[in-house]
Amino acid sequence: MMENYCGKRLDGRYEIREIIGVGGMAVVYKAYDNIDDRIVAIKILKEEFLANEEFRRRFKNEAKAIAVLSHPNIVKVYDVSFGDRLQYIVMEYIEGITLKEYIEQQTCVNWKEAVHFVVQILKALQHAHDKGIVHRDIKPQNIILLQDGTIKVSDFGIARFSRGDTRTMTESAIGSVHYISPEQARGEITDDKSDLYSVGVVMYEMLTGQLPFQSDSAVSVAIMQLQQEAKRPREINPEIPLGLEQITMRAMQKNPRDRYQSASEMLMDLDEFRKNPSIKFDYHYFVDREPTKFVESGRIPPVKAAPSQKNDEPEEEEEEKATSKTMPILFGVIAGLIVIVAVFVGVVLGRNAKKIEVPDFVGMNYNDEIFGNALYSENFVFETTSVYSSDAEPGVVLTQNPEKKTKVRKGKTIKLEIAYNDDSVLISGIIGLTADEAEAKLKKSGFTVKVITQYDKNAKEGFVFDTYPVEGSYGEKGSLVTLYVATNTNPDATEVPRVVGYSRDIAKKLIESAGFKLGNVTEANSDKEKGVVLSQSPEGGSTADAGASVSLVVSNGIPEATTATIKVTLPKSSGTSGVMKVYLNSTLYNGDGEQFPREVSFSGETMTITLKGTGADNTYQVVIDDQEIQRGKIDFTKSPALVSGEKTTPYPIAVPNVTGMPYSEAMTKLETSGFTNVTVVDENGRKATSGTVVLQSPSHNERVAPDTQIKLTVSTDTGA
Repeated sequence: MMENYCGKRLDGRYEIREIIGVGGMAVVYKAYDNIDDRIVAIKILKEEFLANEEFRRRFKNEAKAIAVLSHPNIVKVYDVSFGDRLQYIVMEYIEGITLKEYIEQQTCVNWKEAVHFVVQILKALQHAHDKGIVHRDIKPQNIILLQDGTIKVSDFGIARFSRGDTRTMTESAIGSVHYISPEQARGEITDDKSDLYSVGVVMYEMLTGQLPFQSDSAVSVAIMQLQQEAKRPREINPEIPLGLEQITMRAMQKNPRDRYQSASEMLMDLDEFRKNPSIKFDYHYFVDREPTKFVESGRIPPVKAAPSQKNDEPEEEEEEKATSKTMPILFGVIAGLIVIVAVFVGVVLGRNAKKIEVPDFVGMNYNDEIFGNALYSENFVFETTSVYSSDAEPGVVLTQNPEKKTKVRKGKTIKLEIAYNDDSVLISGIIGLTADEAEAKLKKSGFTVKVITQYDKNAKEGFVFDTYPVEGSYGEKGSLVTLYVATNTNPDATEVPRVVGYSRDIAKKLIESAGFKLGNVTEANSDKEKGVVLSQSPEGGSTADAGASVSLVVSNGIPEATTATIKVTLPKSSGTSGVMKVYLNSTLYNGDGEQFPREVSFSGETMTITLKGTGADNTYQVVIDDQEIQRGKIDFTKSPALVSGEKTTPYPIAVPNVTGMPYSEAMTKLETSGFTNVTVVDENGRKATSGTVVLQSPSHNERVAPDTQIKLTVSTDTGA
C-alpha cells in the first residue's frame, strides 16, 4: 500500500503539499523547501519497492544519471536521499503540461512549433550523450512543455551510463513500446542512436497527430517496430515540408547506421532546414531486396554478453553483476511481457502451425467467390493486381502465386492477377470520402451504389472506411458497389452508472459491477467529505463500450479557494515610484483583478491587496524593486482566510542632497522624501532651528530606512 506523505516534512526541510504524479515505481510530490525558500518536486520510491534491490538500484541510477547533468532543457536535481526507510530525489518544480497532452490538445502540431520543440529535446540529449548517458525512454509523456515554449526532458528512470556491453531484451525494452527503437525491442546494444530513433517517433507524432505504429496489442506494435516501414508523414499531412519529412524518416531508420549518428548531426540538418524550409536532402540508405524470412525462435542463437572491461566505476559494475541474476525475473514480469508473448507466438506460429494446401483460384471471380469468403480469408492474405484482358470476364483470376496445391503456412500472402476490360472501371479514391461524396463519384463512373452504416470506433463518423468490391479492384459498369460508412454510435454500448455523490469505494463497486473499469482518480478542493465523488467521465447515464474506464474527481475535504485581504503601507517619497510584486508560495501572483508586476507611487498610503488560494500553509511576500517590505502566512481553509505572522521591513529610500539649503527648505525636502527623524545642530553641537545646512549625515543618495536619524549641521554665519 502506497504511503501518502502529504502534510509531512522530510528531513526537517521539505514540507510535502500534494501529489502531482504517480509512476510505476515512484510518486512525485509538490513540496516547499524551507531552507532555500522554494517550491520543489520530490520523487519518492514507493514503499513496496524499498526491499527490492533491483528497484532501489534503478532509482539510485536515475539520481546518478541526472545529477551529472546541468542543462536548461533537462529537469534539475537539487538533493537526493537513499535511506533504508525512505529514498527520494529532490528536483526542480515545473509548471507545465506534458508534450503528449499538448499533442492531444492540438491534434496536429504546427511544423514550425514541432521543429522548435525537437531542437530543444536534441540539445538536452546532446548534453546527456556527451556525459555518457543514454535516456532510453524518450516519449512525449516524459517531456514537459512550459508556457513560454521551453522544453524540459525528465524521467531518466531507465537511463544508463553508455558502455559497450550487450543488453537483454527484458532490460532494454522497458521504455514505451510505441517509441522504442528496433534494437531495444530485439534486446541489442542501446546507445545514443536509440534515443534519436525515439525522437524521430515523437517528431512523427507531432507532425501527423498519430503514432507510426498502432495496434491494440503491445506485442503487435513491437513487431511492427521491427518489420514494418511507417507511412510517410506527408501522406497523412501534406502540409509538412519535404525536408522535414526526410529528417523525421532518417531518424526512424530501422538500421542504426542509417540514422543520424549523433544529436548534433540531426541538429545541423534541422538548422539547415530552418534556414531554407524548401530544402531537399540527398539521403541514401541500404535497402535489403531479399524477402523477409520467418525464423523459428528455437533457431535464434542466445546473445552472449561482451567480455567485461576494467573501468573507473567498480561500484556500479558490482551492482550490475549482483543484479544480473534477478533482471530476467524482475523485468520479465514487469516489462518483459512483450518478449515472452512474442517468443510464445513465434514458437506456436513458426514451429507448430500446420501447413495447408493452396486452392486453385484461377478462373474464379474474385469479387463473387473469393473476397469475403471466410474459408479463404481465415487462411490467406490476398494481394491483387488488375490486368487487362479482352477474353476473360472482369473480376476473373488469371494467375496466382503460389500455385495451386502448394503447401504453405496459415496467413500466407497469395498474389492474384485479376482481369478487367473496356467494360470494367477501377474502383479507387473512395475510402476516406463522405458517404455523399463517394456515392456521387461512383455513380458518375457508372456504378449503382448501396450504403451500409456500421459501427467502427477507429473510423471517422460519416466517412467511408471500406467498400465491396474492394478499393483497387475493377467492377463492371452498372454493377453494385457497397459502401461501408462509419458511425460512432455503438449498438452494444452499455449505460455508465451515476456515481456522483457516492464515496470512492462505493463508486468503484458500482462501476465494476456495470462492466466498466475504474480509471484515473484525482482530488479537487470541495467542502464535501473527503473521498466523495464530485464528477465522473464519461458522465452517468451516457453510454460507453463495455470494459471502458470511468475516471473520477473526488473531494479532498478542503473547501474551495477563499480570499485573504492584506494591507501594505507604501513608502513615502514625493515624486518617487517603484515596481511592486506579490508572491504566493514563491510564485508571482496574478488573479481576481490583481495584476503584478505593478508600478506604485511612494505616497505613504496604505494599499489593500486581495489574494485567492487554497490550503492551510501558504506564504505571501510583497517586494518593491526586488526589496522585500512585507511577508506573512495565510490559511485559506478559513472563511475569510486567516492572515498571520506578518512581518514588515522598511523600504530604504535615497537621502536627498540638502547641503547648502536654508533650514526650513531642507526640513521640507527631507519630510517630502519620507524621512521623519531629523536632528539639526549648529557648528557648536547645540540644537538649532535656523541657518544654512553645511553638513548632512547620512550623505546624499545613500539608501536608508525612513525612520533612520538624519543629522544636519547648520551655520548661522550669514557672511559680512
